[in-house]
Amino acid sequence: MTLPITEDSGPAADRPPARLALTGDVARPARMSVDDLLAWPQHHVRVSFECATSGTRHHRFTGPLLHTVLSAAGPGFDPARRKDRLRFLIAVHGTDGHRVLLSWAEIDPDFGRAPVLLGVSIDGVPLDRTGPQLVLPQDR
Repeated sequence: MTLPITEDSGPAADRPPARLALTGDVARPARMSVDDLLAWPQHHVRVSFECATSGTRHHRFTGPLLHTVLSAAGPGFDPARRKDRLRFLIAVHGTDGHRVLLSWAEIDPDFGRAPVLLGVSIDGVPLDRTGPQLVLPQDR
């Protein structure tokens, strides 16, 4: 399963909002904007991370849980078979060039239960033009 977050080129005011694309081994591929993600239950997390250029940064993100959104897309495993979920990987490609690989077990409530969000706002500012951000609160 891949989650590329895409954005069209051009001046910010002229281009459409960035969208999250749910593709790969899913039954229901989809493209979602921040507005679409606002329809899901929202969670709030405070994160701190070390920035190489500006030191420790603190932010508050809001958004739906990645697990909730991906579960609705119908991942290509049998959810009733606990170990079948362990082989599933999630690849995320951001418009900024960052790439992340997660295992389903990390976000699954029966295993790691990591509260990974698809951030739709940062510090109260909507991310509707730049698109959702993958937020892993446990990372530094």
